[in-house]
Amino acid sequence: MAKGYFGRRKNVWTVAKNAVERALQYAYKGRKQKKRNFRALWIQRINAGARQNGLSYSAFIGKLHDSGIELNRKVLADLAMNHPEAFKAIVEKVK
Repeated sequence: MAKGYFGRRKNVWTVAKNAVERALQYAYKGRKQKKRNFRALWIQRINAGARQNGLSYSAFIGKLHDSGIELNRKVLADLAMNHPEAFKAIVEKVK
């Protein structure tokens, strides 16, 4: 598992073992942080799109839930970034 590591980290057993254990810990934490980072990115993109259409993020999400439109943040962020006319139609329907 230490293949590709540099120096003693690849060929001295105890150093390599410690390096691999640490790498596995970082990989585990990274898989959890990836979910947080993407959600934060989606929220930023939705907020930018909503503000261009005269709403804040929190007001937009609140009205979205009240209107019964069930689109997740990933889809909304994609619409806000790549299809602004479709996102604007959703904002107008929510208003």
